[in-house]
Amino acid sequence: MLKIKKTDLSALFAKIAESNELYLPVKTAGKTNFAAWTPAAEVDLDTLKTVKSPKDAFFPQSEGLYSCDREDGKIKITAGKLQDAPFVVFGIRACDVRGIEVLDRVFLSEPVDTYYAARREHGILVSYACGMPETSCFCKVFGIDAAAPAGDVVIWTVGEELYWEAKTEKGQKLTALVADLLTDADGAVVEAEQEKIRAIIDRLPNSDLSLEGWGAEAAKTRFDSPVWEQLYKPCLACGTCTFVCPTCQCYDIKDYDTGNGVKRYRCWDSCMYSDFTMMAHGNNRTSQLQRFRQRFLHKLAYFPANNEGVFSCVGCGRCVDKCPSKLNIVKVIKAFGKEDA
Repeated sequence: MLKIKKTDLSALFAKIAESNELYLPVKTAGKTNFAAWTPAAEVDLDTLKTVKSPKDAFFPQSEGLYSCDREDGKIKITAGKLQDAPFVVFGIRACDVRGIEVLDRVFLSEPVDTYYAARREHGILVSYACGMPETSCFCKVFGIDAAAPAGDVVIWTVGEELYWEAKTEKGQKLTALVADLLTDADGAVVEAEQEKIRAIIDRLPNSDLSLEGWGAEAAKTRFDSPVWEQLYKPCLACGTCTFVCPTCQCYDIKDYDTGNGVKRYRCWDSCMYSDFTMMAHGNNRTSQLQRFRQRFLHKLAYFPANNEGVFSCVGCGRCVDKCPSKLNIVKVIKAFGKEDA
């Protein structure tokens, strides 16, 4: 176990950035999101949850795939550049680390997404234990320990010091890079902090949320439930829930006419939109009820059915905080729990 004073974090960031791209929570216009570090950046490690998850580091909101350009009367095709330099995502929370593990199951399964795979190969995760979990958090429901997150390096803040522990080979290499800034620490301090965090989590209102009835078989028993009719009506189809979610992986592929060719890119899409997966014959889901049901059955039934029981929700609570109609996944789970009772 190692440690560094919080007052020395700027030096730590500068050292990391000498040989790695560095992304971490940055406050801009009063909102905190992951962004590239610069000496002038307002780093914000105190905000528990960034507005969006840091999944952009591996699955960007928009990215070029290739371009077709006219050159001397011929068409030149240029593939998008794959990530080829190391980068560090610093301060990622336990729920968001699990979110990346969910994305791994999608993009690293056959056929492997080469853009995503290149980022995962070069990315280093410095995860950050949640010192003060919020009432909208329910990661414990999905077996996530916010006091001991996964990652290449795990950090904890206790008082005016940040404690540091390498967990993987990538983490050990990063630790060696900044070793001059770190000093030995007593692991008992971190153990006490972990007990404190877990005690807080146990008292959160949704930490005892029951997933009984959900999982691989839920689609058979809950697809035609009248509960969906009761739940979906206030939905605005705004897509906010999908864009703040750490595990949503839907995207669209579009072409942009540059005037001298075409650039093909992909961008995040939302299953809550009426034109999602629209084809020549129309859309398979013609009502908002169907789209609303699809989102939550995917998280709680379809995904676990195809991924050894792993749910496609990490309990981060962003949809609880951000949905303008309060139609979050907790409300859905509780509504079916009442029906079961």
